[in-house]
Amino acid sequence: MSDIIPVLPRQPAPDLEVVLAGSGGVHFSLIDEVPETFLLVVFYRGYHCPICRAQLKELEANLPEFEKRGVSVVALSSDPAERAEKTKAEWNLPRLRLGYGLDLNMARRWGLYVSAGRGVTSIGIEEPALFSEPGLFLIRPDHTVYFASVQSMPFARPHFADILGAIDFVVAKSYPARGEVTSLD
Repeated sequence: MSDIIPVLPRQPAPDLEVVLAGSGGVHFSLIDEVPETFLLVVFYRGYHCPICRAQLKELEANLPEFEKRGVSVVALSSDPAERAEKTKAEWNLPRLRLGYGLDLNMARRWGLYVSAGRGVTSIGIEEPALFSEPGLFLIRPDHTVYFASVQSMPFARPHFADILGAIDFVVAKSYPARGEVTSLD
């Protein structure tokens, strides 16, 4: 598996293509996305994670607010089809585009951390042998990275109300992407 490479603001986002749960085999492809303002990409740990469940339910509830701002949304994990379909149905996510089958090498290209499964979770579901940890990205219509938040643990994720407020500020003030410096020389 490759090393973690930081995804840098103002640089092209890595390729991304996954199948969408509940779609009959339709693929989400980053290159085909042309949002009005941003694409919000939410990487979640998988069906085994109760914190992901709460996060994605919050995201589903906020989809109309993102749509009002011209933000398209996708959430994805390395889960296989069966677990992703359970996630979509059991977590009641009818509108959220939910991608599955994220290759872990691709997860690393996005700068995500990868964890080894440690057995059954607090909700009684077996963790996969390997899975990616959470990440949240805002991608501009030109497919460059605007914002990145990557975590090594499932806890203390950004709240979507904060992201919505940030988007309002960014758009109103034409605020530039930050964190683009690669050399301190």
